[in-house]
Amino acid sequence: MLKTKPEYLSKDGRREFVVLSVEDFDKIKEALEDADDLRNLREAKRKNAKHPYFTLEETEQMLKQRRTKRAVNA
Repeated sequence: MLKTKPEYLSKDGRREFVVLSVEDFDKIKEALEDADDLRNLREAKRKNAKHPYFTLEETEQMLKQRRTKRAVNA
């Protein structure tokens, strides 16, 4: 959990605003972006669960084979 040191500003006797240091704000922003990235990754994995998956090495090998075929047929 992030530890922040917020300052609260009141309006009409109720806490209405929060002031954070730039450092705390940046930490919260980064945590929210990381959470969004994780959510997007999980959604993409769920959507593509039934589709084939290729590693980087497999993809590079397939591209190399295609280049070789093109060179031979040219």
